[in-house]
Amino acid sequence: MTKQVPITEGLFTWPSDDPHLIGSRCKECGNHMFPVQGSCTSCSGVSIETLELANEGQLWTWTIQGYPPKSPPYRGETDPKKFVPFGVGYVELPGQVKVESRLTLNDSTQLEFGMQMQMQLIPLYINNDGSEVLTYAFTPKKAAK
Repeated sequence: MTKQVPITEGLFTWPSDDPHLIGSRCKECGNHMFPVQGSCTSCSGVSIETLELANEGQLWTWTIQGYPPKSPPYRGETDPKKFVPFGVGYVELPGQVKVESRLTLNDSTQLEFGMQMQMQLIPLYINNDGSEVLTYAFTPKKAAK
């Protein structure tokens, strides 16, 4: 089996059979943030706690990335003839935060505002040592694995 590694440490629980994004919450005003922040983006408070965010939410908005993003920082196919479009959206985690995320679908006819989504880990690319680099993405809950 190919070794798997997270795209960055501390972004999501890893390893995990039930992955969650790792965010933070301001103890002063209750504001949730993702990724983890050292101070509050709302009140500038510094009393921050780290927590696992909900791994289900509602699709708030989306678009389809139809051409290769600029590289760096993008890691993936950059040849426009080989590039496979992918969905990008905001998923609202109830009572927490809207998370910008890759989506597992790239067909806008299969996406609906408010549809239930579930977070999962997906392969993004193979790094220089041959490990499969994982990132998070949201998929419609009915199609979640």
